[in-house]
Amino acid sequence: MSIQWFPGHMNAARKKAAETMEKTDMIIEVLDARIPQASRNPMIEDLRKFRQRPCLKILNKADLADPKATQQWLDHYNAQKDVTAVALSCKKPGDVAKVPGLSIKVAPHRGTALKPLRIMIMGIPNVGKSTLMNALLKKRVAKVGDEPAVTKTQQRLYLGNNIVLTDTPGMMWPKIEHPTDGLMLAASHAIGSNALIEEEVATFLADVLLQRYPTLLTARYGFKTDGIDGVAVIEGIAQRRAFRIKGGDLDLEKAAHTFLQDYRSGALGRVSLETPESRLALLASYVPPVSLSDVKAEDDEDEEEGDSWQDRRR
Repeated sequence: MSIQWFPGHMNAARKKAAETMEKTDMIIEVLDARIPQASRNPMIEDLRKFRQRPCLKILNKADLADPKATQQWLDHYNAQKDVTAVALSCKKPGDVAKVPGLSIKVAPHRGTALKPLRIMIMGIPNVGKSTLMNALLKKRVAKVGDEPAVTKTQQRLYLGNNIVLTDTPGMMWPKIEHPTDGLMLAASHAIGSNALIEEEVATFLADVLLQRYPTLLTARYGFKTDGIDGVAVIEGIAQRRAFRIKGGDLDLEKAAHTFLQDYRSGALGRVSLETPESRLALLASYVPPVSLSDVKAEDDEDEEEGDSWQDRRR
């Protein structure tokens, strides 16, 4: 299953972000601590490196993520050039209070009355950018919602202490290359519900948790996980919660929705769906799909050489 989601307003948001970055000193990129690399927009990285802007990567929702995996990601990002990474929860005032000081350390050449520090806050939808903005300014200046893509326009706001913030809309990228990234994003509620089938996303999530956190499934739902797959997990939830449709069959749709909500809220426990190690394994095993245009181009080239695409594969 390959999930793609790129609403029209995001293309305009990307162009506007490129323009604004020219007048920005540093980037705060907000990531989901449970899926740091899957929730990293490659377009933001490309824009930042092109403009040579340093970055503070905030692994938000760290209170929902596996602390061991989070530390591995912090080590991974902090080893990169012009990157400082920190794990926190944007819902905790004490965590957010650290951000201005960290930002000044990232860009020490700014932050004076004559040269205020200009910061862009960027990230994918529903990762916590607006929550961070509101917490930094200690008032509601950005819309916060439980659905992705709530913020659709840029805002420029003064934090004080010679810091200027620009909040940007959540941006996806036109094509999610790795299908598992799309599924992790969907499970973590970074993709609009109109672009996914919850039962398929929940089955994927269940398979990941069976491999990484089987004891959490048992603790939450009360069934043993030996020898079962993701489909069986959803069926087990429906049975345990007595979710049934008219006629008596299991209501798998309701069970899938419940399971996803339990993961997103932290009711399952502290879970991370990827680690630097699992990311390397994904990249090593990935084979890009071959498009029809690629096959046709190869066929045309082979025919010119007197050896057809069909003959070569016999």
